[in-house]
Amino acid sequence: MSIALDLSSNYLTGELPVAVKNLKHLGEFYVSQNRLSGWLPNSLGKCASLEYLYLDGNLFGGPIPSSLSSLRGLVELDVSGNNLSGGIPEFLVTLGELKYLNLSFNDFEGVIPSEGVFKNASATFVEGNNKLCGGNPELHLSRCNSKTSSNTPLRVKIAIAIVILGVALVFSFFLIVWFRKKKKQQPTTTFGIIYKGIHEESGAVLAIKVLNLLNRGASRSFLAECEALKNTRHRNLVKVLTAVSGFDYQGNDFKALVYEFTEKGSLEDWLHPSIDMNEQETVRNLNFFRRVSVAIDVAHTLEYLHHRCETPIIHCDLKPRNILLNEEMVAHISDFGLAKLLSTDGVSYSANQSSSLRFRGTIGYAPPEYGMGSELSTKGDVYSYGILLLEMFTGKRPTDERFKESLSLHNFVKSTLPERITEIIDPILLQQRDTRGTIANITRNRNILGNGRHLQCLISMLKIGLICSGESPSERMDMNDIVTKLCSIRDKLHPTRLHSED
Repeated sequence: MSIALDLSSNYLTGELPVAVKNLKHLGEFYVSQNRLSGWLPNSLGKCASLEYLYLDGNLFGGPIPSSLSSLRGLVELDVSGNNLSGGIPEFLVTLGELKYLNLSFNDFEGVIPSEGVFKNASATFVEGNNKLCGGNPELHLSRCNSKTSSNTPLRVKIAIAIVILGVALVFSFFLIVWFRKKKKQQPTTTFGIIYKGIHEESGAVLAIKVLNLLNRGASRSFLAECEALKNTRHRNLVKVLTAVSGFDYQGNDFKALVYEFTEKGSLEDWLHPSIDMNEQETVRNLNFFRRVSVAIDVAHTLEYLHHRCETPIIHCDLKPRNILLNEEMVAHISDFGLAKLLSTDGVSYSANQSSSLRFRGTIGYAPPEYGMGSELSTKGDVYSYGILLLEMFTGKRPTDERFKESLSLHNFVKSTLPERITEIIDPILLQQRDTRGTIANITRNRNILGNGRHLQCLISMLKIGLICSGESPSERMDMNDIVTKLCSIRDKLHPTRLHSED
C-alpha cells in the first residue's frame, strides 16, 4: 500500500523543507495550490519511493533540480503554474516509468526533448512556456531558430532583440490576462473543471464537469458521483442531467457529468466574494434571513442523504464551495466525487476507495477523527455542517490564519457566546437595513439585527454549530434533530419575511 502525504489547497508559505529527504518511503506527495516559494530542494531526490509528485500552483523558482533523476519509479510529475526556469532536464527522458508530465505555465526555455515521455503529446503538457521550441510536432511549439549570422551588424542584432522583446512582453501580457479570465470562468472541482454550456436545441444553460482523468482518483470520483446520485431525488441536490463516458477525438478516455446550471454561483462566492482588479466590484451580501434559509436547505438535504435514501450516503466534502445557489437563492449540495455509501451493517463502501487521506474531505471541514484513521460516518458530515454554520454567521473560514495552535473556529465562537457575540459575527450582519432603508449602526448596547428575537435566533444557530462541530462524534447531534431545531428557529423569526435585498 502506497504511503501518501497530501497538503494541497492550504495557505502554506515559505520554502519546501530540506528535511523532506527523510520521507524515504513516501510514495505520493501533494502540495498543490499553496504559496510555497524558493528553489526546489535537492533533497527531494532522496525520496526514492516517490511515484506521484505534485508541486503545481505555487511560487517555486529556479530550475528543476538534477537530483530528481534518482526518482526512477516516478509515474506522475506536475510542476505547472510556478516560476520555474532554465532548460528542460534531459534526465526526464530517462525516467522509464514516467507517464504524465506537466510543465505548463512556467518560464522554461530552449529545445524540448523528443524522447521518453515527450514522445506522447497526450501525456506531456508544456503550454505557457514561450521560450520553448522544437520537440514533438503534436506539442505545437515553434521551430528552434538557427544561430544568427555573424555578418549581421551589432546594431541590427540589438534592434531585432528589442523588437522581439517588445512583442514578447505584449504577447505575455495578453496571455496572462487571458489565462486569468479562463481560470475564473472555469472553476475547478476536486477532480475536474466546470464549464458553462448552452444546449443547442433548447437553449438551456448547463454546467458541464469534465474530469481530468490524469489526476489520480478522477475515474473513481466519476463512478462514486454516479453511484451516489443515480437514485436520489431531492429539491436541494444538484440535478445531474446525464453522464458521458467514452473517448475524445484523440482516442483518450473522456468522462463528464452534465448538471442543471445554478445562476447565483456557490455559497463560497457569497460569503467570501473576491474582487477582480479589472472588473467592477460586485457587492454580494447575504443577509441574516437568507443565511438561515440556506442553512435549513443544506440541513434538509443531509437529513435526506443520511436517513431517507434507500442506501444512506455520506457526502464527505461539505463546504461552501460545494453548495450552489439558484436564481431564487435556494441551496443545492453538489460535488459527490468523494461520497461514500453505507451498507445495511453501517460500513461505508464506494467505487471511490483509496488508502490515501486525499479522499477524506477538505482541511478545516473534515472531522478530526478522519485524520486518525476512523471509519467514515454520518457524524463526519455533521461536523462539516457545524463548521459551515459557524462560518456562515461569523464570515470566517476555519482555515483563517488566526486559527493556529489551540485556537480554532469552534473555540473562537465558544469563548465569546453569548455576551460578546458582536465581536465574532460577520460585520455585514451588523448593517441590516430597516423599513425606511437606512443603515442601522449596531453597537454593543443595542440589539443585533434589529431586535432581541433575532439576537436569540443567531445565538441558537451558533450553538447548534458548536454542538455539531464537537471533537467527539458522540457529542454531535443527528441531522433529524438538527432539522427540527432549525425549523423551530425559523418559526420564531415569523412573521418577519425574507428580505429581498442580498
